[in-house]
Amino acid sequence: MSEQAIMASIARLVPRGARVLDLGCGDGALLALLREQRGCSGYGVEIDDAKVLACVKRGVNVLQLNLEGGLSLFGDDAFDVVLQIDTLQHLRNAQIMLRETARVGRLGIVAFPNFAHWPNRLHVLQGRMPVTKRLPYQWYDTPNIRVGTYADFELLARRNGLTIEDSFGLHEGREVRRLPNLLASTAVFRLSR
Repeated sequence: MSEQAIMASIARLVPRGARVLDLGCGDGALLALLREQRGCSGYGVEIDDAKVLACVKRGVNVLQLNLEGGLSLFGDDAFDVVLQIDTLQHLRNAQIMLRETARVGRLGIVAFPNFAHWPNRLHVLQGRMPVTKRLPYQWYDTPNIRVGTYADFELLARRNGLTIEDSFGLHEGREVRRLPNLLASTAVFRLSR
């Protein structure tokens, strides 16, 4: 699935005019899209120097922070929406960041590669770690600290007192609502407290 298709699906979940915090915002492309197409404002958080510079060049407000340090810089309900798009799998304590997302935002939108997608299962059945479009790294050379599944995240969200307002999978440019844990390469959740 292209990054554009993922961004378009995520953008549809963000209310028009929302104040947004994008955790691990990369080059700021999603925030720029939300600003231009949905009238949103807000900030990105990114640690990588080159990506911070790319955000600045796009005119996206960006703070250079390490998310492992938490979000104490932001007050409760400081944002309408907090995005974690392909960020959770890079963090050492995903549960703390999920709680922080719920604290600083009224809504949270989380997306990550779904390790339970059937081709990944097939690779593991054959005794190999998967290398796919959504998980493009060898096991020994990956920036991912963990892998997660659609079903596991549902459980994690509920255990942390969050309401899943909407959830679906994404694969090859389309939303997958039937059997997303098996048929989707990306898991997407819209959460509230």
